[in-house]
Amino acid sequence: MPDGTIRLADHTTLRLGGPARRWVTAVSAEELTAAVAEADAAGEPVLVLGGGSNLVVADEGFAGTVVEVATTGVRADHDSDHGADPTCGGAMVTVAAGETWDDLVARAVEHGWVGVEALSGIPGTVGATPIQNVGAYGQEVSQTIAQVRVWDRVLRGVRTFANADCRFGYRTSRFKQDPARHVVLDVTFQFRIGTLSAPVAYAELARALDVEVGQRAPLADVREAVLGLRRAKGMVLDPVDHDTWSAGSFFTNPVVEPDRVPVGAPAYPQADGTVKTSAAWLIERAGFGKGYPHDAAGPVTLSTKHTLALTNRGGARTADLLALAREIRAGVEKEFGIRLENEPVLLGVDL
Repeated sequence: MPDGTIRLADHTTLRLGGPARRWVTAVSAEELTAAVAEADAAGEPVLVLGGGSNLVVADEGFAGTVVEVATTGVRADHDSDHGADPTCGGAMVTVAAGETWDDLVARAVEHGWVGVEALSGIPGTVGATPIQNVGAYGQEVSQTIAQVRVWDRVLRGVRTFANADCRFGYRTSRFKQDPARHVVLDVTFQFRIGTLSAPVAYAELARALDVEVGQRAPLADVREAVLGLRRAKGMVLDPVDHDTWSAGSFFTNPVVEPDRVPVGAPAYPQADGTVKTSAAWLIERAGFGKGYPHDAAGPVTLSTKHTLALTNRGGARTADLLALAREIRAGVEKEFGIRLENEPVLLGVDL
């Protein structure tokens, strides 16, 4: 297609965003690095695009080059079946950045690679997961990532970061903290081999599996339970369900000092003495319920299934989405004195 005719709205899960000035599809790590290096050398703004599941793009679009990551490949140094002895060792699995994340999780469950089963149903590509340190239901990708190979746009070379050097934290990493520097080429995971999951660390998931927190369950059972929980919240992509036309959780769970947690709010003590509380709880108690603003004709609402997702009901603009996000953020801050932080990446817009 001619430059300037591809809309970001057709490549993001929110289905919002104007056209890109230029579009390049990279099907190999070499093409990916070359495209980014060429644009950098020309002083051209660059957007490295994976699945578009964690991205809010301006209605005006992007006045630069979009490099679409379409690289593929999964290489494992060990394979197994469901009869594998869980004490036999582990698998080192290197995955191209453009591989679909949930396809990798399904493959891990099939082959007995333990540690990402609770991350089922999350949209996007493998290359995006270390940037955000993607997590759900008590698991984070940082728990299984061994190393991340990147193109360093400053040093203009390939670098490999071991897990300890990735500076992983709650929904963050060194790659997110310095967003214009690193382009993820592939991710190497170190999985335990077995038939049972990692210890179930999330109470809602434990209840769905009918196990106690800390117990294990068959990998396939965990995957199916997680997919069921996510579908009930509109968090599994479905083109006919507008509750899934979102960027997932729009706000992160706030981490605050213990005395700032509202009475009755969920509280999860952190290792540094702070406490993580629930953004969904704060949003609901500030007066923003599921489906807010409850106007069937409105172009943007909170999901009817989950108050953390802002959804495009069809015909929305990015400006509409941001207006609702600002209203919710201001309402929570007025009610509780806690300022919510957005989880998706904002491109060409401010919140």
